[in-house]
Amino acid sequence: MIDYPLATAGWDWSLDGWIVVAGILCSLSGSLLGCFLVLRRLSLLGDAISHAVLPGIVAAYWISGSAASLPMWIGAIGVGLLTVWLTESARHYGRIDESASTGIVFTGLFAIGLVMVVRLANKVDLDLSCVLYGDIENVPLDLISAFGIEIPRGVVISAIVLAINLFFVVTFRREFQITSFDPGLAGSLGIPPAWLHYLLASLVAITSVSSFESVGNILIVAMFVVPPSTAFLITKRLPAMVVVSCLLAILSAILGHIAAITVPRWFGFGSTSTSAMMAIVAGLFLILAILFGPRDGIVFKIYERSWLATKILAEDILATMFRDQEQGRPMRSTSDLRAHLLASPWRFRIAIQRLIRLRQIDGSEGHLKLTEEGKLAGQNLVRAHRLWEQYLATEVGVDADRLHSQAESLEHFTSRDLRDILETETKSPQQDPHGSPIPPEV
Repeated sequence: MIDYPLATAGWDWSLDGWIVVAGILCSLSGSLLGCFLVLRRLSLLGDAISHAVLPGIVAAYWISGSAASLPMWIGAIGVGLLTVWLTESARHYGRIDESASTGIVFTGLFAIGLVMVVRLANKVDLDLSCVLYGDIENVPLDLISAFGIEIPRGVVISAIVLAINLFFVVTFRREFQITSFDPGLAGSLGIPPAWLHYLLASLVAITSVSSFESVGNILIVAMFVVPPSTAFLITKRLPAMVVVSCLLAILSAILGHIAAITVPRWFGFGSTSTSAMMAIVAGLFLILAILFGPRDGIVFKIYERSWLATKILAEDILATMFRDQEQGRPMRSTSDLRAHLLASPWRFRIAIQRLIRLRQIDGSEGHLKLTEEGKLAGQNLVRAHRLWEQYLATEVGVDADRLHSQAESLEHFTSRDLRDILETETKSPQQDPHGSPIPPEV
């Protein structure tokens, strides 16, 4: 566990405040571009370029002899574009999957970068741990004068990169949106998908290399993928997805730094890497979205399936009780009714409570009895069932022994309009194929 002295003495706005600002700016830059990477199913591209730019950074440092940002950016952009070109070439000429070609290219370039670092160790002063984890805890110490005040250099660089990303995303938002969803349509409208692809790759390369010194490779790769993926689980509209992704990036940066200086103390440590903790918080948001997402969340889907199963069981209870009354059978006991429907005790109780709440059955006298509303609902269900049996038998040609099971699954999703259509298609039959009367619509 790494201990960072700056983060162990309590919150200090002159230090922790700038650390959080740097994290927010880098996270926003990554998540803003990441929305389009996720929509294009190119999430690996951010990881690929952030690794593949290493030889470009080393070459730029070696040639220029300086760690200035401009040579680094030029080297990173060049190798970033080379990564995209090699990936597209491998996919087109090698006829392999895009994710496979991306993996091959970025691992190859990253390996070349590592070899260059080792071979040129006496000429290239690059700290690989800094590239991975960043040095965000020391960002407040490297100050420059801007607008008459002392501002950390990393914050200024991150703000410039965010402004560049915002400019291109806002300027080409329509083009990015169309090419993300339908490249073929974009081409027919005169929008060059390849040109935008290389533009996005250049922005990813710039964002990656500008973030190495401050937040490191781990966080920027996480922000390219995790907040946009989380936002995609919450909403499918692109503008809302971008907003949610950026909000999650901001929260991840703030809560990540707070967690980095507080959570380790629970286990007897001083602190841990802020960049890594920001990525962890972003991952926790993703887990929450997977579990509790409003449409695709696991918990929501479980609830939705349970609610639908209970609704169907409640309708089966109404239909069974209506058939018993229609045929003059004696009233079933609650246990007999549950056994007939093969329902579990807990789901049967929930279904009964639902019907009582809807005032479709009455259980006040110790036994279940259809109310007038319940009788009408049961009659329409039985009508839908028998119309489906007639339709399947006469229009589709389904065997008689399969009519009941298929009609039983369809009756629960049959509206009044659909029942009228079935009646018209089957020429207003009075009986179903089994000879049972088809009740009138109520």
